[in-house]
Amino acid sequence: MDGSTIYALGTPAPSRLQPGALAVIRLSGPRAAEALIFLTEPHAFERAQSARDPALPPPRRMVVRTLIEPLTAEEIDRGLVVWFEAPYSETGETMAELHLHGGRAVVNAAMAAIQQLGFCRLAEPGEFTRRAFEHNKLDLTEAEAIADLVAAETDQQRRQALQQMDGALHRLYEDWRTLGLRALAHLEAAIDFPDEDLPTGLGEEVRASILQLMSEIAAHLDDKRGERLRHGLSIAIIGPPNAGKSSLLNLLARRDAAIVSETAGTTRDVIEVHLDLGGWPVVVADTAGLRESGDAIEQEGVRRALARAGSADLRLLVLDATTDWKAALAELTSGGARWDAAHDIAVVNKIDLQPVDAAGVVPLSARSGTGLAELLARLQQSAGLLMEQGAAAAPPLTRVRHREALIEAHSALARALDAPEVALAAEDLRLAMRALGRITGTVRIDELLDVIFRDFCIGK
Repeated sequence: MDGSTIYALGTPAPSRLQPGALAVIRLSGPRAAEALIFLTEPHAFERAQSARDPALPPPRRMVVRTLIEPLTAEEIDRGLVVWFEAPYSETGETMAELHLHGGRAVVNAAMAAIQQLGFCRLAEPGEFTRRAFEHNKLDLTEAEAIADLVAAETDQQRRQALQQMDGALHRLYEDWRTLGLRALAHLEAAIDFPDEDLPTGLGEEVRASILQLMSEIAAHLDDKRGERLRHGLSIAIIGPPNAGKSSLLNLLARRDAAIVSETAGTTRDVIEVHLDLGGWPVVVADTAGLRESGDAIEQEGVRRALARAGSADLRLLVLDATTDWKAALAELTSGGARWDAAHDIAVVNKIDLQPVDAAGVVPLSARSGTGLAELLARLQQSAGLLMEQGAAAAPPLTRVRHREALIEAHSALARALDAPEVALAAEDLRLAMRALGRITGTVRIDELLDVIFRDFCIGK
C-alpha cells in the first residue's frame, strides 16, 4: 500500500438507459475524513482545526449533507454521508461514503469533485478488500469469499460464500497449521537438544500428528462440493442419435440453444448452457449421438461425447420411446460412458408417440413438455445428493489455488513421514506448514496477492 486515499463508485455505473436510484461512492485512507469536509462544507479549511472539527458529523452516523464542487462551492447533489474512524472500518483505515442520487450527471460530477481535491486517487480493482487484508480485517479465504459473494448467481453459491466469509475455511486451515507447528516444535526440540531428557513417546506423537493431518487433508481434497458449487455442477446429456437430446437441452434452457433436426448426427460438438436448478448452478452439455460412424467428424463428436460423459458429475441418458430403448439402456449403462445408478438419470423421450410406463426411468415428451416437472425434481434431487455429500463435515475447498497448496502440503507431509533423519522431517514439515499458510495469507507472497485481488471489481 502506498498510504494514499482512494475512492471508487461502489454501485453499478449508471447509464443513459439504466440510471440508478442511488449511487454510493466510497473513500478510504488517511485523508478520507478531510475529503468529506472539503466536499460538504464551503470554505471548510479556513475553519477546520482537526479531524474532529464540527464540520464532520459523528462517526458511523448517516447525516444529510449537500455535496459541493470544492473549488466553486457549486451544489452537486443533496444526499447522505457517513464516515468511519480507523481502525473501526471495513478496511481498517479512515473511510467515508457518499450516498447520492444515481443519475449519470450526479455521479460524474461527484467523481470529478473528488479528483479535484488532488490528494485522492481512483482505486484499483479489489483495493478496498486488499487494504482490509493488509490491516488484518480478514484473511485471503475470506477475501476470496467476498468476490464469490459478489459473483454469486444462485442461492447455494451465496450460502457457500457467506459460510466462507464467516471464516469456516480459515478456522479449518489454521487448526491444521497449529497442529503441524506443534509437531514441528517437537522435532526442532529433538534437533536442538539431543542430550536433554525429552518426554518419552515424542516421536510417536509427532508421527500421529502427521498421519492425522494427511488423513484430513486427503479427505478435504476428495470433497468436490465447493468447486462444483463455484463453477457449476456438470451435467452431460448423452444417448443415441435422434433420441431428442438437443430438444431436451432447449426445453431445459427454455430457448433454442441447440439445432434440432430429424437428420441423425446433427450435433457434432458439445453445446453448453448454464442453468439455476433449484439454487444449484449447473452446466448442461448436449453431446453427439453415440453410435458407430464412418464419418471422421462424427467420430470426433462421439469421442468428445464420451469424454464429457466420463468427466461429468451427472449424466442424463436420453432414449427414444419408439425404439427398443430397454436394450439401448442396458447397453449404454453397462459400458462406454461412465454410469452412476445412484445419481444419473435415464429419460425416455417421445412418449407422445409411444407411451412408456416403466420403473427407474423418467417418461418425457420434449415436444409438449410432459414429464418435465418430474425430470426437474429428479435432477434437483440428484444435484442435492452430489452437492450435500459430507455437508455435515468440514467446509469444502472452493478454489484451485487452495487445492494446489493442499496437494503440496500433503506431499511434504508424506516425505516428512518417511524421512531418514529428523532434520529432513522437520524441513518437510516446515514446507507443509508454509503451503497451508499461503492459503490464508499467513505466509505472504506479494505476486500471489496481485493475482487474487486483480480479479475483483473496482469499488470492492
